[in-house]
Amino acid sequence: MQTNSSRRFLNLATPPHIATLILLAGLSALAMNVFLPSLPNMTKYFQTEYRLMQLSVALYLGFSGILQILIGPMADKAGRRPVILWGLGLFLLATLGCIFAPTAEIFLMFRMMQAVVAVGTVLSRAAVRDLFPQDQAASMLGYVTMGMAVVPMIGPAIGGVLDEWFGWTASFWLMFILGAMIFTTTWFDFSETAHKSGKTLVAQFREYPELLRSPRFWGYSLASGLASGAFFAYLGGAPFVGTVIYGMEASKLGIYFGAPAVGYFLGNFFSGRYSVRVGVNRMVLWGCLTVCLGIVLSLIVMLAGLGSANSFFGFMTLVGLGNGMVIPNATAGALSVRPHLAATAAGLSGAIMLGGGAALSALAGALLTPETGAVMLLFIMLGTAAMGVVAICVVLWRERQLAGY
Repeated sequence: MQTNSSRRFLNLATPPHIATLILLAGLSALAMNVFLPSLPNMTKYFQTEYRLMQLSVALYLGFSGILQILIGPMADKAGRRPVILWGLGLFLLATLGCIFAPTAEIFLMFRMMQAVVAVGTVLSRAAVRDLFPQDQAASMLGYVTMGMAVVPMIGPAIGGVLDEWFGWTASFWLMFILGAMIFTTTWFDFSETAHKSGKTLVAQFREYPELLRSPRFWGYSLASGLASGAFFAYLGGAPFVGTVIYGMEASKLGIYFGAPAVGYFLGNFFSGRYSVRVGVNRMVLWGCLTVCLGIVLSLIVMLAGLGSANSFFGFMTLVGLGNGMVIPNATAGALSVRPHLAATAAGLSGAIMLGGGAALSALAGALLTPETGAVMLLFIMLGTAAMGVVAICVVLWRERQLAGY
């Protein structure tokens, strides 16, 4: 058991400081959304269609999901530290490729490569599970993700301002500078948190069926993936809704776009404060229901003819609140099903979440038109969130089975 007092910042003789874990997870969040207000201007710069540039979200999420399947076994075999450092180094090279890309197609290739920064999200979570038992891990993950929630809260707003002042590449220069700083911090602070398995990668992959046969692992992973899937659909469709439907400028869209992150911050605070007391499963259920509530309220207002940018983005705060309750608790649950496979479980669970997110983001971008307005996006989000409620109910049912009643 590790305590906060046993960790000293920038000291490899002690476990990694919580600030380092927050920075690693935060960089992944920044790379996902800081540039989104620039999508319309990027479309003009590359002289292409919005739907093509919107793939910068779907491809990033999809490749991130694939990588997370590999990251977990690699980190269980080689350790957390070397995998994180290699991933951050490759992220810096990919970011430079995005900045200097001459065509939209080359940009999308490097954008896809940027997804290697997923090592920060996967292995910061695995490190927490290495150091703490399930309920306390959920609490600690809540605090880690509460800290990183600040990034999506302010990231789009900063990206929108940078776009108006310096052009779309400014957001990517910001990613590069912060990425270099976090690489340096990780080098001097992130000591190894896991015992290397000593197994070959083939042997590591052979342990996947142990996870895949667990109904509880699937329940936790799908609850997290579907609740966050509603948010990923929002990522794919909200820039279109803001700019085309409501005629918002990049800087204003960036401010409004961060509405879910306000709720996400609060949801993570509740997770950090109450997960040990309330329990992981109930926190996930309440979070999934909160996501559904926010979307239903937005749909009611929209279908009543009273919809506006304020109502659309405002109700997304509840979607963020629910995600802030679901993700840390469902992640801790998934990682605790087979504790000896913590990094593998983190990677596979993350892959399920991001793979679904990529599909939903692409679907939202493909189906939205000026005629459908925001209603189509809200229906996609609601269907996804409702399935998340079903997934956590499976976990509760399985828990009752294991308890013998």
